[in-house]
Amino acid sequence: MSDRLVCLGSKGGPALRPGGPWPSSSLLELGGRTIVVDCGLGVTRGLVDAGISLKTLDLIFITHLHSDHVLELGPLLHTAWTAGFASPVTLFGPPGTGHYWRRFCQAMEFDIEIRIVDEGRPDIRELVSIVEFGEGEIFEQRGLKVSALRVDHPPVTDCFALRFDHAGKSIVFSADTAFFPPLANFARDADILVHEAILEEGIERLVARTGNGARLKEHLLASHSFAEEAGRIASDARVKRLVLNHLIPADDPEIGEADWEAAVRKSWTGDLTIARDGLVVGFRE
Repeated sequence: MSDRLVCLGSKGGPALRPGGPWPSSSLLELGGRTIVVDCGLGVTRGLVDAGISLKTLDLIFITHLHSDHVLELGPLLHTAWTAGFASPVTLFGPPGTGHYWRRFCQAMEFDIEIRIVDEGRPDIRELVSIVEFGEGEIFEQRGLKVSALRVDHPPVTDCFALRFDHAGKSIVFSADTAFFPPLANFARDADILVHEAILEEGIERLVARTGNGARLKEHLLASHSFAEEAGRIASDARVKRLVLNHLIPADDPEIGEADWEAAVRKSWTGDLTIARDGLVVGFRE
C-alpha cells in the first residue's frame, strides 16, 4: 500500500449539524502500518469508507481526551472486534486513556461477556494494550518512530502534538493548540504538517448559535490557533505541505475554502490543503 493521509473527520468541536463534517479523526498509512490518530464521532464509518478492513487495525493514537477526539474510541475498537479482529491493537494516549478504556469495557460488559460465550470470540480486554505517554519518543518499531510534544491547549494540560517518521517521510499532527512556537522546531522539515485552525470572522456567528457564547469564545481564543498562525508555524518549520484541519467553524455556509486560503496565505506560500472529510493527501516523492 502506498503511504497516505486520509482526513476522516475535519471539524473542530463535538457538535454535529445537518450536512456538516465529522469531528476529529485521521487515518495514516505509513511504512505498512495502519495508524488512526484521534477517534471523534464518525471514525469507524470513515475508516470503512477509506477502504480499511477493521480487522487490520494496528496502532491508535489519541492526542488528548476532549470528546471530539475520543468519543468513538471504544466503539471503534468494539466494532473492529465484532468484525473479527483477533490480533493485538496498541492504543497510545495521554494519562487517563486506560481509565477511559476500562470504563468503556465495564459499560459494555454484558455484550462483551455474551459474545465471548455465544460467538466464541477472544476477550477484547486482552487484545488492547494501553500505553499512556508524555513528551519525547513514545514508539519505535520496524523503522517507524513516533514522538510527542506537549502543546498549549488550556485547560487541558495533557495535549500532545505527534510526529511520525519512517524511511525519510514525516508527518506532524499539531493536536489542538494555541499558537505555540516550539511546534515549529518539532515539525522541522516534515513532509506534511496537519495543523488546527480557527477563522476569526466565523467565531461570532458560531458562539451565537451554540449558546454559552462568552465562555466559549474565551476558550476558542485562548486554546486554538488562527489560520495565519498555523501558516507561521509551517513557514518557520519549512514543511513541504500544510494541511489545515480541525476547522472552526467548519460548517458555516458563509465560509468556504477561499476564506481559509486567504487567511493562511498571509503567512504561508507553500503547498496547502484545506481538509474535508474523506480527503486523501499523498506524500510528495
